[in-house]
Amino acid sequence: MASTDLHNSVAASDRGAAAGGLIAEVLEGRRKSIARMMSLAESTGEAGREALAQIHRHTGRAHIIGLTGVPGSGKSTMVRALAQKFRTSGRKVGIVAVDPSSPFTGGAILGDRIRMTELSGDPGVFIRSMGTRGALGGLAHSTLDVADVLDAAGYELVLIETVGVGQDEVDIVQAAHTVVVVSAPGLGDEIQAIKAGVLEIADIHVVSKCDRPDATQTVANLRGMLALGAAAMGERSTWMVPVLRSSAQNREGIDALISTIDAHRAHLDDSGEIENRRREIVEMRILKAAEDIVRDRLLGHGRNELDQVLRRAMSRDIDPYAAAKILLGTSTDQDGL
Repeated sequence: MASTDLHNSVAASDRGAAAGGLIAEVLEGRRKSIARMMSLAESTGEAGREALAQIHRHTGRAHIIGLTGVPGSGKSTMVRALAQKFRTSGRKVGIVAVDPSSPFTGGAILGDRIRMTELSGDPGVFIRSMGTRGALGGLAHSTLDVADVLDAAGYELVLIETVGVGQDEVDIVQAAHTVVVVSAPGLGDEIQAIKAGVLEIADIHVVSKCDRPDATQTVANLRGMLALGAAAMGERSTWMVPVLRSSAQNREGIDALISTIDAHRAHLDDSGEIENRRREIVEMRILKAAEDIVRDRLLGHGRNELDQVLRRAMSRDIDPYAAAKILLGTSTDQDGL
């Protein structure tokens, strides 16, 4: 036993030293180490969690910008154009692009890597594509862990491109300091914005593909709806949400968008609202982590207890809510367990 304990102790020490070296290289901005740390973040293993805990201590400097909108609105093209323009000012840019995973195979196309090949040769840009792997809300489970790695590695701006909002995929509002909602003419985005709650989550609205003839009407509709909801929006922020026009393909409106993004960050700092945003992000991450821990526990060594309360719920002896309370140990009803 003593020999086994010694072996385990040495192995743990070696792993700690290796992780420490990897963390140091991430903080130095070494690209291969950044990629390795991101892979650890996505693996969800214990070694990855320990390393990410150390990385977290070196975060809090990057401006996290979320870009969302319905599929086909031109988010990827806009992310590429923004990154290229941000680079002209010397700022380092990290990009986290989330693609949907197949519900059957779990695989993802990761098409954003193809769309952003123009950026791949720039050492000041780091692109990471991720599959959702069953996560809802438009983000992958480890999206913000990956953003942490970029933050710690010295990337001043981190652009997170979501899968694309549907009816309720608005997690990005609790993950970013600045939320940009991209709409395109002819997609019915004005109605979609109302249905998905996207109107309320945006710090900046951008109508893409503004060279199309119906772009002016889309801009007018969005501005009209924002005016109607101005009172409700004011409760969340003193920031007046603008509606901008752009054509990322033609590089039109990108300068104005970047100026507005920078102005919003300045507003957050000047008003003190940045601390509220940071608090919301950390709170969301804590709750998500707690959910993951409970789910893993119940589907792991708690599987036997789950099967027992499942049988009781199937026989209508208890309802699902009562079954959940028993599983979590918040109910004294242990009959039949």
